[in-house]
Amino acid sequence: MRDGHAYLNRNAQRIADGMIEDADRLGISHSRGSLGEHLIDAGAERRGGIEAGLRIVEICIGGLGNVSAALNGGKWPYSIDVRSSQPVLACLGSQYAGWNLSFEKYFAMGSGPVRALARVEPLFDEIAYREPEAATSVVILEASTPPPAAIVEKVSKATGLAPDRLTFIYAPTQSLTGSVQIVGRVLEVALHKAHDLKFPLDNIVDGAGRAPIPAPHPDFLRAMGRTNDAIIYGGTVQLFVKGSAQAAQDLAEQLPSHTSRDHGQPFADIFKKFKGDFYAIDPRLFSPAEVIVTAIETGDTFRGGAIHNAMLEQSLG
Repeated sequence: MRDGHAYLNRNAQRIADGMIEDADRLGISHSRGSLGEHLIDAGAERRGGIEAGLRIVEICIGGLGNVSAALNGGKWPYSIDVRSSQPVLACLGSQYAGWNLSFEKYFAMGSGPVRALARVEPLFDEIAYREPEAATSVVILEASTPPPAAIVEKVSKATGLAPDRLTFIYAPTQSLTGSVQIVGRVLEVALHKAHDLKFPLDNIVDGAGRAPIPAPHPDFLRAMGRTNDAIIYGGTVQLFVKGSAQAAQDLAEQLPSHTSRDHGQPFADIFKKFKGDFYAIDPRLFSPAEVIVTAIETGDTFRGGAIHNAMLEQSLG
């Protein structure tokens, strides 16, 4: 695509600008930091909400898809839907929270199209997309406070953009905005696990995901548990892939969360069992409950996993 060098960050900036324009309606605020960076409080001191969360998910995928919420029936009817016809770039190249943006007591993982500009993660050795012409960039942080100046400087140095060309959007896990933006990663976690399974990324050509939006909780552990459980036990993803029917079938069988040794407990309990060591948890757990894989060259569709209502009942209530 001729325009490919600039559009992830350009699209994200357009959506971020719209959030600033609609700040009162969205329940968010915009300000400037000490270095001139743009700061959007989407759920920390401001209440935020569903719509703010949906727009953040759009930013996270660099505008390369459709994001919506709908009532679909059942006990947890309010769900988020994410679709992309460029799922590898949207999810792994942009949305994945893969950039460690921590400083002293401040801890956050950066996500959004800024990652494709900075390219500091090993993952970008496998993603050919480059974006040297971006004039601005947007960073998404799952945090309750804005980033310190040291983090702004780190992002500025990595991207080559002055601080006043950067927009940082933050919302904590405990907020309604945070719940939406985290569960909006349902398609992304499927792509990430497919990558871990060594499925060829170039063969994933389209995808869609859905997961229930859990109620936020003031306790961080409970809030984190609910958002993870919404995907692990309540998420559905369909991928359209190139290649053989056998490869599609293998992916459908290996991708769902039930293949993990840690499946079958609320995520908050798993987190406590491993004494808060996130990296001790089996990485195979981080995937949707139900997966459908269609081999577009043969017309075959394969299914794996299932929605785990008992676990949703225990976690989401």
